[in-house]
Amino acid sequence: MPEINRDIKYLNRDFSDFRSRLINYTQTYFPDTYKDFSAASPGMMFIEQASYVGDVLSFYLDNQFQENFIQYAVQTNNVFELSYMFGYRPKTTNVSQTTIEIFQQVPAINISGDYFPDYNYTLIIPENTTLTSANSVDFLMEDKIDFSVSSSQDATEVNIYQTAGGIPQFYLLKKTRRAVSSTINTQTFSFTNPLPFQTVNLTESNIVKILDITDSDGNKWDEVDYLGQETILDTIKNTNVNDPNSGKDVPYLLKLKQCPRRFVTRFTSLTNLQIQFGVGSPSDTTEEIIPNPNNVGIGLPFKKDKLTAAYSPTNFLYTGTYGVAPSDTTLTVRYLTGGGTDSNTPANTISSISANNVLFSNNSALNSTTADFIFNSLSVNNPEPATGGKGGDTIQEIRQNTISSTFAQKRSVTADDYLIRSLSMPSDFGSITKACIEKPQLTDSQISTIETLSLYVLSQNSVGQLDYASSTLKDNLRTYLSQQRMIGDSIEIRDAYIINISVEFEVVVLPNFNNSEVLINCIQSLKDYFTLDKWQLKQPILMKELFISLDKITGVQTIKNVIINNKVGGNYSQYAYDIDGATQNQVVYPSLDPSIFEVRFPDQDIKGRVVPL
Repeated sequence: MPEINRDIKYLNRDFSDFRSRLINYTQTYFPDTYKDFSAASPGMMFIEQASYVGDVLSFYLDNQFQENFIQYAVQTNNVFELSYMFGYRPKTTNVSQTTIEIFQQVPAINISGDYFPDYNYTLIIPENTTLTSANSVDFLMEDKIDFSVSSSQDATEVNIYQTAGGIPQFYLLKKTRRAVSSTINTQTFSFTNPLPFQTVNLTESNIVKILDITDSDGNKWDEVDYLGQETILDTIKNTNVNDPNSGKDVPYLLKLKQCPRRFVTRFTSLTNLQIQFGVGSPSDTTEEIIPNPNNVGIGLPFKKDKLTAAYSPTNFLYTGTYGVAPSDTTLTVRYLTGGGTDSNTPANTISSISANNVLFSNNSALNSTTADFIFNSLSVNNPEPATGGKGGDTIQEIRQNTISSTFAQKRSVTADDYLIRSLSMPSDFGSITKACIEKPQLTDSQISTIETLSLYVLSQNSVGQLDYASSTLKDNLRTYLSQQRMIGDSIEIRDAYIINISVEFEVVVLPNFNNSEVLINCIQSLKDYFTLDKWQLKQPILMKELFISLDKITGVQTIKNVIINNKVGGNYSQYAYDIDGATQNQVVYPSLDPSIFEVRFPDQDIKGRVVPL
């Protein structure tokens, strides 16, 4: 039988298209075989069954195709995986941070007729000591404190605390440290045989980061960006900052460290952090993980006539191994949890410190009564609020930040690059809620070869309201931006302006509708409109959108009036703003200085009433 060329179309996508096409196909190629296309016929049953299968398959094909693109993917695990593929690390939480002051008393000592603090009674407080606020939020003090040491990088403030007859009895010592809202958690995992690329999972909410991983033999495992990375830059505290030979005013030293025991991490969801290890065993590592420069090039020592490594700078950092796999050991994973808007804490509320690991710098020949008194004198306080805490990235934020970070390519060239990097700062450094960047207007005498940019930022307080970023958060942001800025760029970090507003409206309700119910729905509609997540710096208020938002409410016949008022002083922003003067053609414009409109207390600042027609 000769082959029949039949017209087949591949554009059918849904049930009705498949059904219609199958009917046409049957009528065209089997006109005498089957003619009954009524809804109750057996033939139509088979046609509709085939259409159903085609519709389902088409749906799954479309869905799978969609989930391969970061712009359109909706499944959380796919969005996370795609973001990592493009080099962006989603944030599941953002910690708050602040500067804390730590105090202790020491007795006075008479030396040759002069009185000085007795530093034999100074205390040593280890890093990651837990602090607790009045609202039961735990903070971690990041760096160790040794009151016996004072340097240009870690000065100890000394003041007379108590006198008797004009003679000092006690001195008060003060140091400052950075604290972040985190809690240390521990989990252990046991391993037997070394399995390639083995993974373990931490299933917990608000995971900030891995603090450290150690095995039962005391070996430390290092986190890397990818498993092919053989070396890391290790940060070491410089304890001799006043020694000119060790690098005066250099707080940290960077060392190239070999890391055969390494791991990578990635979030697969908001509540699951996956830890992945290497492929080999310690005996399988390459002979030269870091190539020796003496073995590269011509005129080699030891009469070598062949190169052991290609002359490429990358070969001094990376090789083809992927690290060792844990075997016959138990890994102890310490990780941090915390953050969120609840971690934002008012000033002067962090007053409790865990003294479990606090020690005296000199335990010999101390008076026990005096030592007990000194130990109990230890106290802490946060003179400024802890800010920067908020929830993790939403799915839409992950999409946009992934695309933006891809174009940024880990360097900051344009103003948008700096803005994107500011908003993607790691959560353990704090978080910026709103930001915009501008080039200041310079006079001819101010113009130079340096590109000056002004970055305006805002943070959030503990209840999710806009707040001004603390000095600690700004310092961290400045340091973070400096890593990728162009050598000729200068960044100024400033506070943006908050314009607090209230909204009053009048509506006419249709007959036979409950006035109170309609009014509640109208107020809720405006609350949704002014949700902070929907607003950015320099965004105007379109009065037309307010009218449309109210008009969509079921039961509303017409909107009589909508009035925007400025709220100033007290619990509101201190900046007054002329709303009427800033309104043109039913558009309320923000100030020329970067600012944002905020309904600070929606329950009391959005009011409406029902009026007659």
